[in-house]
Amino acid sequence: MDMIIEISSVTKTFNTNGTSFIALKGIDLSLMEGDFISITGESGSGKSTLLSIIGGLTPPTAGDITVDGIRLLELDPERLADFRRQYIGFVFQQFHLITYLNALENVMLPLSISERNKNHMEDTAFGALEMVGIKDKALRLPNELSGGEQQRVAIARAIVNKPPIILADEPTGNLDTKTGREIFGIFKELNLKGHTVILVTHNMELAQKTHRIITMKDGLISRG
Repeated sequence: MDMIIEISSVTKTFNTNGTSFIALKGIDLSLMEGDFISITGESGSGKSTLLSIIGGLTPPTAGDITVDGIRLLELDPERLADFRRQYIGFVFQQFHLITYLNALENVMLPLSISERNKNHMEDTAFGALEMVGIKDKALRLPNELSGGEQQRVAIARAIVNKPPIILADEPTGNLDTKTGREIFGIFKELNLKGHTVILVTHNMELAQKTHRIITMKDGLISRG
């Protein structure tokens, strides 16, 4: 397997109302293509900040991050947006579905930027919904779906562009135990299909089923 993500001496400082907070304090981390890792730690330990930096949503204050040979700090905003669209599928604790669009239309959103025709976009979105086991709910609005079903739609939207990397920030945090296990199972299947999956979670039962656990504390990697 090849190296896909390399993080070197990454720090992140946030400044709010004249007060500085150091969220990350020199992170070094390497991930191989096809890895399935979990990032755990207490609230405020830097987990979500690290995920956001890997995904190109937040620039580091210092250090370097390379994804598939691409140095993110060298990308201008337009190229960074292209990078995210090509490489990253994001899944969050909050589903962030558009309430007035049905499941199929929500999944089609990332495709609308490209030059594909509507029939092709619909077919691709149906395929993503089928992959997460919810194709039969394609025409339902978010408020007609359960929490687990909404998260399945959010995952389908994240994978519709077939990104090699999936970043999931507490994707089971709003779900009951049984549904959370089912959602975790989808990430496991996606990993088996070749996606590199990075999962931020407080759930140690789920974390222990990944290939590797990264534990963070006070902006540092304490284990992993």
